[in-house]
Amino acid sequence: MSNQSEPPVAPVEAYDPPYYAAVFTTLRTQDQSGYSETNARMEDLVKDVPGFLGMDHAQTPGGLSITVGYFRDAGALTEWRCNAEHRAAQKRGRAEWYQSYTLHVAKVERSCGFT
Repeated sequence: MSNQSEPPVAPVEAYDPPYYAAVFTTLRTQDQSGYSETNARMEDLVKDVPGFLGMDHAQTPGGLSITVGYFRDAGALTEWRCNAEHRAAQKRGRAEWYQSYTLHVAKVERSCGFT
């Protein structure tokens, strides 16, 4: 048994707008072989993108997953979209892990938070 505890669950903080949000909503296939490892790698990799602000995740019991990535500017979002490892993971996702997905990119014009 590990002595390390999970980090507390908290939403990404509210940043001063404008910034961008990429909302990735998926319905996954039954076979998720290799997904967890690839997902962990993508989470580590995106943190190296200058202008990456954070990421929120949610999943319903029915299998719908939503990931929202926040980026300071369009250039940061483009850098992530064009990353070679990310592109390879996208291709594998379409072939193996996703039954369907949508991607919505939005410019955040207002942001607030409460703690």
